Amino acid sequence: MPQFNPEWFASQIFWLIVTFVGLYLIMSRVALPRMAQIMEERQDKIEDDLAKAEKLRQEAEEVYQSYEQQLAEARQQAQKMLKDASDQLDKEQRERHEAFSKELDQKIDEAEQRIDSAKQQALDNLQSVAGEVAQQASAKLLGEQVAKDKADAAVKDAMKRTQEGGQA
Repeated sequence: MPQFNPEWFASQIFWLIVTFVGLYLIMSRVALPRMAQIMEERQDKIEDDLAKAEKLRQEAEEVYQSYEQQLAEARQQAQKMLKDASDQLDKEQRERHEAFSKELDQKIDEAEQRIDSAKQQALDNLQSVAGEVAQQASAKLLGEQVAKDKADAAVKDAMKRTQEGGQA
């Protein structure tokens, strides 16, 4: 093999140095500046993208804060509306309850008046019937006819004493 022959070492070292220097110059003048430019462009693009991402993150944070604030305001407004509606319903319910209570009281008063009237009418009828029964009973027991006025007065007096005795 000729490359291991010592007489060729000098020319091989010479061409090695010439090739190395040539490649070094080509790399340092053409390839490396181009690679450095590409790396710098990539770095600038990455920094620009990071800046845009940070800006978008800040905008998203602002939008989120605005959303949270609007949501809180909407909740407060909904609670206020719910409270107002509840208060209105309570007011209407109280008004209906009062109207119903008044109507019921009125009906109770009317019913009590009808009951008192019916009671008085029943007592009057009872008194009249009792007067007739007393008149007939005294006619059978005594054998003589008692005047209707006297029988009614006696029944009325007996009923009055009965009522006074029951109340006392």
